[in-house]
Amino acid sequence: MLRYLVDPANAITTVGLLCSSIALYFALAGKIDLAVGAALWAVLADHLDGAVARRTRNREPDMAKMGKSLDGFGDIIYGAILPAIILVQLNSASLVSFFVATALLLAGAIRLSYFANFGKSDDGRFFGVPLSYDIPLMAALVLVEPFMSSGTFLPAVNIVFALLSVAHVASVRVPSPNKAMYLAITLFAVTASTILVHQGTV
Repeated sequence: MLRYLVDPANAITTVGLLCSSIALYFALAGKIDLAVGAALWAVLADHLDGAVARRTRNREPDMAKMGKSLDGFGDIIYGAILPAIILVQLNSASLVSFFVATALLLAGAIRLSYFANFGKSDDGRFFGVPLSYDIPLMAALVLVEPFMSSGTFLPAVNIVFALLSVAHVASVRVPSPNKAMYLAITLFAVTASTILVHQGTV
């Protein structure tokens, strides 16, 4: 079973899962900056494993099958479960956070199930907003919190993720990231995670 992790793409996916586990630990411990900082590396792993898989020559079909399932589990953890836990923590387990977190989990599961069965559209676009947008958006909100007026941060987070839950299952077509977008995501993730980890350890 573990031999499937020797595959380069699957190994990267596994590293992403480890980053998600670290992020979950920090989220449950109430260290949100560190949780989001670690989660951004799970996002990077998710973007990288697909590129590596496409460039791996003579990749065994069984390795690809394992990688597809492993990637799906990684997506639901960092893209839905983790943001839901962070939402509940930020809101001190309020009733509002229960509804928003539940919507996020359901939307994430529905979207991933749809993608696993039907994939992208004929023109290579995603149906619904991918879950990979969740953590970068959470990071952006956490980074701008110090500049927001008192009492606006939590409502903003709840509204953004309530809308994002709808966008995950909406009939909208989202283009696949191109090289420039991948570069921008990578630069943002590295920079944001560095800032967040620094904030979380001072």
